[in-house]
Amino acid sequence: MDREIRVGLIGFGTIGTGVVKLLQRNQAQIRARLGARLTLARIADIDLTTDRGVKVDRKILTNNAEQLIDDPQIDIVIELMGGYETARRFALRAIGTGKSLVTANKALLAVHGAEIFRAAEQAGVDVGFEASVGGGIPIIRTLKEGLAADRNLAIYGIVNGTSNYILSTMTQHGGEFGVVLKEAQRQGLAEADPTFDVDGIDAAHKLTLLIQLAFGTAARFKDIPVEGIRHVSQLDINFAREFGYVIKLLAIAKQDGEQIEARVHPTMVPRQHLLADVNGAYNAIFVQGDALGSSMYFGLGAGMMPTATAVVADLMDVGRNLLGGSRGRVAPLGYPLAAQRRVAIKPMDDLETEYYLRFMVVDRPGVLAKISGILGTHDISIASVIQKEREHGASVPIVIRTHRACERNLRRALRKIDRLPPVRAKSAVIRIETSLGQ
Repeated sequence: MDREIRVGLIGFGTIGTGVVKLLQRNQAQIRARLGARLTLARIADIDLTTDRGVKVDRKILTNNAEQLIDDPQIDIVIELMGGYETARRFALRAIGTGKSLVTANKALLAVHGAEIFRAAEQAGVDVGFEASVGGGIPIIRTLKEGLAADRNLAIYGIVNGTSNYILSTMTQHGGEFGVVLKEAQRQGLAEADPTFDVDGIDAAHKLTLLIQLAFGTAARFKDIPVEGIRHVSQLDINFAREFGYVIKLLAIAKQDGEQIEARVHPTMVPRQHLLADVNGAYNAIFVQGDALGSSMYFGLGAGMMPTATAVVADLMDVGRNLLGGSRGRVAPLGYPLAAQRRVAIKPMDDLETEYYLRFMVVDRPGVLAKISGILGTHDISIASVIQKEREHGASVPIVIRTHRACERNLRRALRKIDRLPPVRAKSAVIRIETSLGQ
């Protein structure tokens, strides 16, 4: 007898369209590998008139997502509408009716994940969210199952394609942030409102999930320090090159004793490291494990079809559990929520790392000595200095790379330096990561 799993899709936007295309294009392959037909039974969206470039039977279209969720013939609900509150309500309603859930909504899970995962665990259903981090890169499944026996020590992720495209373009072709952003928007590689991407919010959503998966600890999005890339200039890109680094927006999480060090910000990465060569809209997640050592997971982190591959893979995974009578075989985070440890996020003021500092100053004798003196009185040791000659009476940059220093001390020093009369602009700061494993 031909077995069938019926799916309801909420959200017929870019990713939803990709899911429909993939289900149609690879129907025979999916059926052969799953051992059942995966049937798209209902699609709910506010807009049912726009041509998506894919043919579907209009009989399966509806504006009523609640009706789709409550349909007893639907086995799995896919949530691809995005946003917070309405998506949360639909997700919990689906779980409450005994249906498994597949979603790409990292913002939803970063903010409301604990509630959704708990409801799924109590209902004995699955939550698939592979597409929420890294597009089609199978990092969620890797952390939940492939690396389950190892003790993860650190994660470094390039997890936002828009920011990576902007920084890569600035590095390879020049141009300031604003110019490159506008070109990315013109090409459709950046949103009209790029705030979530360029201010690091999207990356922090994803890091919230990665911390829970990798370290078995609770993590709240609001506790993660976040800094975007708007302030990175072509000067900084060029000086990074002179020091032997490339600037990337990194999502970083590390085990640090009884705390987790977690942060998102522009970071100078050694030029020889694998992450330095991740360019354009590509993503990469670099994991340091105790037993395995270093491993990296690379691929397109966004886009219609890469993300759709992760959604459909989750559908097949959930479908196998339904067919085998083993729903909830693997908990959403790879472990029971009762086993989740409560570990504090390390305060940013306590961070110790190396720093790149750039000061725009009037070129006069003694300025470097004053800056160095203030850094020294705050226990910040200088590793190297680059000082450029004056051009046509303009301000000149003094660039300093420090040894390891405490963030709290650095901030105190910079407040004093920025008040010096010869300093003509707010100091530029970019953190340096030299402890990345290979």
